Amino acid sequence: MSEKQASDVVLLDTSQVCSFADYFVVCSAESARQVNAIAEDIDKLLKELGSSSHRREGTADSGWVLIDDGDIVTHVFSPETREFYQFDSLWSKAAVLMRVQ
Repeated sequence: MSEKQASDVVLLDTSQVCSFADYFVVCSAESARQVNAIAEDIDKLLKELGSSSHRREGTADSGWVLIDDGDIVTHVFSPETREFYQFDSLWSKAAVLMRVQ
C-alpha cells in the first residue's frame, strides 16, 4: 500500500467485535486510478501467497474496493467515501494494531 502512496493506513483487530473477519486493513487513496492500483497490488500479492479464496467487491469509481480473504478484509477508500460512511467511527471498538499516516 505504501508503495502506491496509500494514506491513513490502519490495521484493526476485529476479532472481538466482528464475527466474519479477524482483521481489517483500511487505507485511503486520492484517485480512482490509485484505488484500483492498490487493489490490484493486493490481488496480485494474495495470488502470489497462494490464496485461492479471496474475493473483490466494489469499483474504483465508486470510491470503495473491498478485498475479502477470509480472516483479513482490506478496504481501499477514497477519502470522501471513507468519511461519508464514517468507517473509522463504525469500527472504533476494534483495537488499532498499526496506523501509518
